[in-house]
Amino acid sequence: MTKNSKIIIGVAAAAAAGAAIGLLFAPEKGAKIREKVREVANDFATDLLDVIQRGGRQYTDSVDGIEDSAKRLKSKAVGKVAELKDRFQDSVEDAKDAVNA
Repeated sequence: MTKNSKIIIGVAAAAAAGAAIGLLFAPEKGAKIREKVREVANDFATDLLDVIQRGGRQYTDSVDGIEDSAKRLKSKAVGKVAELKDRFQDSVEDAKDAVNA
């Protein structure tokens, strides 16, 4: 989890706790307070789920990007190795020709 995600979750949790405490000390009837607490808790749960899903998508995107980069690097490395192998074989053939000449 990134630092920003942790901060967002911390702020959301603090806001939810503050709202719940404020509702508990509000001069309203118990049924209304319980309903408001339920709404705040539901909103918090929805926000938290959104943050978690967004983090999951970011993680997946990061992994996909890393895999793509690794495949490109591997392809370049394989091509470079093949090129060096061909150069080496050409050098060996040139050396043989020079010795036999």
